[in-house]
Amino acid sequence: MKQADPRAEHELMLLKGGTELFPAMVEAIDAARFEVMLETYIFDFSRSALGIAQALEAAAKRGVTVRVVVDGLGTGDVPEEWRARWASAGVRWRIFNPAQGWRLLVPRRWRRLHRKLCVVDGEVAFCGGINLLDDHHDPNHGELEQPRLDFAVRVRGPLVGDVHDTMTRLWWRLQAARKVGKGDPEGALAAVRAAARAGVEDPPYPSRLLGGARAALVLRDNFRFRRRIESNYRVAIAQARREIVIANAYFIPGVQLQRALLRAARRGVKITLLLQGRYEYFMQFHASRAVYGLLLDAGIEIIEYEASFLHAKVAVMDAPHGALSTVGSSNLDPFSLLLAREANVFVRDDDFAAEMMGHLRHAIAHQGRRVEPDAHAARPWSTRALNWVAYGLMRFALMVTGLKY
Repeated sequence: MKQADPRAEHELMLLKGGTELFPAMVEAIDAARFEVMLETYIFDFSRSALGIAQALEAAAKRGVTVRVVVDGLGTGDVPEEWRARWASAGVRWRIFNPAQGWRLLVPRRWRRLHRKLCVVDGEVAFCGGINLLDDHHDPNHGELEQPRLDFAVRVRGPLVGDVHDTMTRLWWRLQAARKVGKGDPEGALAAVRAAARAGVEDPPYPSRLLGGARAALVLRDNFRFRRRIESNYRVAIAQARREIVIANAYFIPGVQLQRALLRAARRGVKITLLLQGRYEYFMQFHASRAVYGLLLDAGIEIIEYEASFLHAKVAVMDAPHGALSTVGSSNLDPFSLLLAREANVFVRDDDFAAEMMGHLRHAIAHQGRRVEPDAHAARPWSTRALNWVAYGLMRFALMVTGLKY
């Protein structure tokens, strides 16, 4: 089990919520000279996220190559107005694994594009958990009194080339699938070859090397990197000696990840989990609580975030060679770790870790509720039943896919 080796000379900026991410993205897109590539699970063409759609349109109009990929379940199709506007401007977009109606019953349609990536001119990249969705709006629950808690990172440095490579590969694979659907095998073959070339040559607009932070892009896909994000978490947990803080929206760790946390707790590491406190989805809400008891019995502290919806997928922990942090799109549940394309940035930098830890400590102290072991053990039998029904349904769904967790 090997951990990604972060490379030096990165300039990083931690961004909290869409209120910080969207203006930073618009600024970068407005300055684009050659190329903008963007991937997202949800693209909501309204409110504060509308500025991103407008910036992409303006960039394409001035001759910048603009490529957008959205998930077929999280976003569905691009609204008709924006299909026309983007087509007129020259924005190119694709839909990853369209899934509607009966198609959702087919297990291969459960694979999702869940990563949130953007790269501009091969010089600046964005990675995190923030969908292109207003912080105060939830698609299922409407208006939120407090903003959703989530993070992203803006990066300059060598890993921007890695972001460019992985996004280019996916774009050409989708192009190949489209050509096959149109009965164009020669076009499909050309697209496959283009995908294979991604990463062989340097990015067209090489990144400048700035700053001193060490960082690595860690991917999860259904080809070469099936368990890489989970493996990096497990190695980092194994190295921790004093403290681990994990904030994760959908936290249903598999057996190996559970064991890593329990071993760390036995070594005397202080472990705090900041988890979703509000009811969002039946399966994720109840299945996560089915594993609370095991963790609480080991002395692991669980804080449920109650101020709004928790959507963060971040962690901070000490390590022998400097504090390690991660910011990305991957939840620690089977759907993220086994079925979705995900992307996390792992960072070794004390200043970055301290900034992230400050946000998490504030949320833990002022916006969360501690789960008391005795109260959890005494929860009503009806609640226990819902917890284990949800956990069982999740395990059954994985059995249908043939995946092990």
